[in-house]
Amino acid sequence: MNVGLLLIVLLLVLAFVGLPIYIALGIATLVAMNIAGLPAIVLPQKFFAGMNSSSLLAIPFFILAGNIMSRSITTKLIDVCNAFIGHIKGSLGVVTVVASALFGAISGSGVATSSAIGGITIPAMKKEGYPPEFATGVASISSILGPIIPPSIVLIVYASITNISVAKLFMGTALPGIILAGALIAYTLIYGRKHQFPSHPKATAKQKVKSVGSGIWALLMPIIILGGIFGGIYTATEAAAVAVAYSLIISLFVYKDMKLSELPGVLAEGAISTAAIMMMVGLSKASSYVVTTSGLPQKLVETFSAMTDSKIVILLLLNLVFLIIGMLMEANAAVVMMTPILLPLLSAFHIDLLTFGVVMSFNLCVGLVTPPVGLCLLICNQIAETSLAKALKAMMPMLIISIIVLFLITYVPPLTTLLPSIVA
Repeated sequence: MNVGLLLIVLLLVLAFVGLPIYIALGIATLVAMNIAGLPAIVLPQKFFAGMNSSSLLAIPFFILAGNIMSRSITTKLIDVCNAFIGHIKGSLGVVTVVASALFGAISGSGVATSSAIGGITIPAMKKEGYPPEFATGVASISSILGPIIPPSIVLIVYASITNISVAKLFMGTALPGIILAGALIAYTLIYGRKHQFPSHPKATAKQKVKSVGSGIWALLMPIIILGGIFGGIYTATEAAAVAVAYSLIISLFVYKDMKLSELPGVLAEGAISTAAIMMMVGLSKASSYVVTTSGLPQKLVETFSAMTDSKIVILLLLNLVFLIIGMLMEANAAVVMMTPILLPLLSAFHIDLLTFGVVMSFNLCVGLVTPPVGLCLLICNQIAETSLAKALKAMMPMLIISIIVLFLITYVPPLTTLLPSIVA
């Protein structure tokens, strides 16, 4: 068996057994290196090279900002959304989508979004008589907006492997994120009207102004982060540091709903999450070296080329592959494992790396709500305390909408390249 293929198979087996992905990746790489007769010194050399990227500094900062925000600013965002659309039937579902998009524009994490937003809106929807399975479905599918709408930790990992500009990737995924959010809002409104979901009394102009005044500091946060990146004021890494400083100031001294005593716990959570991701990124450099030297990428190109010479068919096959991978593996791990293997294939079929990065990220984020892994679905289902089968059935139309948007951005490249080209 090809050593590169052996590495991938061993990684999958160890992951299914229950080992953390970064440990499984390390063991698989060591075994493959030993079989291939590669010197052991290659592992630490490639490990360091993989983590030696300034763009990766954004990951711990965005994770930390999301952890801080989930303890403070999230409620303010939801209150503002309620004030403006709370009178619409099914408004809490719409609030969930909008709040998830706003939260995602700060944290870049689907799991954090499902915990922070779903933890508030799911109990509220159940209290007002929404079916628990619908509450689970809309909260879980909305949480994938976290890593789709920039900033996105998945895209930062992809950028570190391909050397594509993080800012361009963020701009490329902005429009797809907005399209998905709009489609989910439309479905939620139609579903809410059809099933006569409850609504709140329409807020007066005074109440709206008051809610905006109370939540203005929370609303400014995504504007400061994304406006600074897209405007060229600072890099994605600098924006991440600004997000942490801003969220700390607002949480501790403006809203005062976070205590200094909570800070060590927040830092510890962020450090643990960051360590797991950085271990994967570092080890991916060593594993990709083994895979490349084994000749597996070239064999993959030859296999796909023998099957078809159509770029359209290749993109379809890649999407199907990633939809399956997303069901089985965490998004960052999938990017780390698959990107180095596919680079020669993308080059051979002239597939734009920026567009593919957005498509792959979007695709893998759909995996956050598809069993058996489906972390966001599992988190929201646990919050709602309902049947997973019923929740999955309620979410299915929204999942289909997400896949339609996925194929739309796959075959209409301007949706991902227009904004970066305009800014450039």
